[in-house]
Amino acid sequence: MAKICDSIGMVYSGMGPDFRVLVNSARKAAQKYIQTYMEDPPVRILVKELAGIMQEFTQSGGVRPFGVSLLLAGVDERGPNLYQVDPSGSYFPWKATAIGKNMINSKTFLEKRFNGDMELEDAVHTAILTLKEGIEGQMTEESIDIGIINTISAAESGEAKPIFKRLTKTEIKDYLSNIV
Repeated sequence: MAKICDSIGMVYSGMGPDFRVLVNSARKAAQKYIQTYMEDPPVRILVKELAGIMQEFTQSGGVRPFGVSLLLAGVDERGPNLYQVDPSGSYFPWKATAIGKNMINSKTFLEKRFNGDMELEDAVHTAILTLKEGIEGQMTEESIDIGIINTISAAESGEAKPIFKRLTKTEIKDYLSNIV
């Protein structure tokens, strides 16, 4: 899991080194946007940029396609966004989805449990239950990562600002203790 900018986070399934290359590309694209427009990029703009890079690698000579699927989550002027980007460079918006091993069962589970009006606590609880359905062995705070995007108010401007945050091991442990 990686923080791209204040309002966007990214997670992957696949090859770690390829993910690191794409994280660097995403961070550079986000910084370029921030320098130009003085605000975090809309999620769809960043997704298009990454999808273009990934698609280019599918047809360029001398390079192989990226071996990762990505999920980008963020908040912009349109509200909360979740996009999936495949190795081919195609991308899709979702309300809730899963990638990686056991994704079909996880998506089925989410279809039954997800509700667009969920509070943050319920959404985290549902995400943990979805992971629990597909994980082999014991699920602990050491074996999972959870990222959230919460809104905080900026003291000087009085406006609410979305912030991507990775939960600490202690916070994850607290959530896990509430799961029966």
